[in-house]
Amino acid sequence: MKINMQTRLWALAGAAALCLTMAGPSPVTAADDPNTIVVKSFMFAPMTIKVKAGTKITWMNKDEEPHTVASDDGMFRSAALDTDESFSFKFDKPGTYHYTCTIHPRMIGTITVE
Repeated sequence: MKINMQTRLWALAGAAALCLTMAGPSPVTAADDPNTIVVKSFMFAPMTIKVKAGTKITWMNKDEEPHTVASDDGMFRSAALDTDESFSFKFDKPGTYHYTCTIHPRMIGTITVE
């Protein structure tokens, strides 16, 4: 039985699609802007970031669920962010700042300001 080239290509395309489907969702990656934290797949990416004093950090929600950004010390707190909404805060003083999503407390992150 002879298989033509078009049949082989369709078989390869199907196998590739199956592999991609079985691999699951792609991992969360950070934004192109180093001062933007992406909220996706119930994670902050990056989870830790180091910046200089005076830097403004922006959190961008790319999830289909609402999320918040709130510092453990009460220094900043966003409203619930829907898909494609953002929140920004300028870090003027050196220190280590821990934050969480108040809706999903397992979501945590840390910003170190030098």
